[in-house]
Parts: sequence; C-alpha cells; structure tokens
Amino acid sequence: MKAIRRFSVRPVLPARIAALGDLAMNLRWSWHPPLRDLFESIDPAGWAASGGDPVAMLSSMGPASGARSARLPAASPSATVGQSAPGRDASGGFAVGATDAKAPGPEGVPADQGIPTLVSSTRDLIITANIAMRSNDPWASADAARQIATGLGGDIVALSQSGTGDQRSASLTMRVPSNRVDDALNQIKKLDGEVLTSNVSAKDVTDQLVDLNARLVAKQAEEQRYVQLFAQAKTVDEMLRVDGALANVRTQIEQLQAQLKSTRDHVDFSTISMSVTPLLPAIGDPTGTWDPSRTFAKALATLGLIVRGIADIAIWGLVFLWIPLLVLGFTALAVRLRRSAPAA
Repeated sequence: MKAIRRFSVRPVLPARIAALGDLAMNLRWSWHPPLRDLFESIDPAGWAASGGDPVAMLSSMGPASGARSARLPAASPSATVGQSAPGRDASGGFAVGATDAKAPGPEGVPADQGIPTLVSSTRDLIITANIAMRSNDPWASADAARQIATGLGGDIVALSQSGTGDQRSASLTMRVPSNRVDDALNQIKKLDGEVLTSNVSAKDVTDQLVDLNARLVAKQAEEQRYVQLFAQAKTVDEMLRVDGALANVRTQIEQLQAQLKSTRDHVDFSTISMSVTPLLPAIGDPTGTWDPSRTFAKALATLGLIVRGIADIAIWGLVFLWIPLLVLGFTALAVRLRRSAPAA
C-alpha cells in the first residue's frame, strides 16, 4: 500500500526540560563537543542507548519517564551552551544548571551560586598601547613612567636604559589594570617631553573565554563520571583503564584552567610599551643662552682643524713636490743645452 503522507512525530517533553528540545533540534550538537557532553551528562545510559542522538534520548524522557525527568531542574527557554552546565543533583545524577555542592565552579564562584553564566553582557578585551616620545632626560622619564605604573597597581615587565650624556635612551614595557589604562596613558603623556606617536589596540577574546569555560565545565563533569566509574570498578583491569582515562581528563582540565588564567590575566591587565629618545635642541635657536666658553672651544677646534690641514698640505708637499721640480729642472737644462749648441 502506497503511503499518502508521512508524519514526523516529536515527543512532548515535560515543561521542566522542554527547552532541551530546542537544543536537540539544533544541529550544533553534531559538531560542538561541549553540547554533546551536556546531553550525555544528563543521562549517560540514555545517551549510549540512543547512539548519541539527543532527539532519541529526550524521547525516552517524555511524560512516561517521569521518575527520570523529575531529577532535572527547570531549563530556561533561552538556555544555550555555556549558560547552563552539567552538575550533580541530590540523587547523585547529573542535572542541567546544578553544580557539585562541595566544589566551586570555574573562576572561583562559590558552589551555592552554581556555575557562572558564560555569556557576559560586556566584552572581554586585551588592550595593548604603544607610546614613542622624546625627552631631555629619557632615563628620568622612564623612571617616572615606572612610578606611574606602580602607583596604579601595575608592574614593570621590561626596562632598558642605554647611552651616555645627551645620547641617553630608554624603553620599558609595563602592565596596568585595564580599568586604569586611560589614567596611565594620560599621566604618561603629561611627562616632561614630546609625544611622537601614540596608539591603542584591542583584541576581543569574549568568545574564546566562553569556549574555554564551556570546555572546562564539560571536562569537570566527565571527571566526576569517571570518579563514579572508578568506585564501581570490580576488577584491577577496570580500575586501571578508568584511572588512565581519569588522568587524561584531569590533564585536560589543568590545561584549560591554565589557558583560562592566562587569557583572563591579559584581559585584566593591559600592556603599555614606551620608548624614549633624547630631545636635541634646534640649531641656532634664538631662545638659547649664549655660552662664551662653548664658543671659544668651538673656535679653538676650528683653528686646530685649519692648522692641521695646513700641516697636512706641507707634509704632502715635502713628500711629492720634488717630482715636479725634478721634471722642471731637466726641462730647463735641455732648453739651455739646445740654445748653446748653434753658437759653438
């Protein structure tokens, strides 16, 4: 018999987990590991039985499976990956939006507050600034900039001072709290000297932090599942395999935590690079003061150059002047001999 029309039957989920159906129908779970880990953490047995299909897994959690769905807290209709995360409920299973009562969530959030919201209302930026300036005393300007950074709660990453006298130069790299970077730049620009160039750039890492937090949450949930499996292991072989997998997951958790800390540190503290070169006075500046001793020294130096030039010419003459004189002498002798020959 030929089918007249085909229907797709979609189960009605309990109101408490209805929002999970939207996540299941979103194909993002097929390529986003944290979302797959989220579904698996809700019901590991159902996830395995469905072959990793969230729609099929949730179908088994409909009204007929009230005992299992009752373990899940209400999910917000706007729930997305990173806004809710797997955790443990009072019965020992994993539930959306819950956390382990004994362990704080990522970034030091207390356990009673749950896992923090990963989608922030503000953007996380890594700010970098570069300033090039000239000063009468580059070393003093560098020291003043260092005091500015320290006074604002920052620190110095690198400092270099070179040169002597009027040829001194300095360069330094400082880190200041991002919420004080404008104050730091304004104070640096007010230092004694002339600012040549100044630029500020920002890199948005909000999405990167969201992804790192989501991956960390998923790995922490996976770690707890392996801990449960390790406690349920009955043979040495099972214990060794679970322990190996648990060690691998914990290594990944440590790596994610290190990346989170490093990125967050770059967000919290902005980097300012500064270079200072000497400010040379303009030649013939009418505002400059007259220094007779300096003029006398320049005159003596010029006289010395003239005397040295004359002496050099005399030396060259003594060395090479005899050659043209010898030629002239031979020429005069030849002319005189030629004139005296007819008279004889």
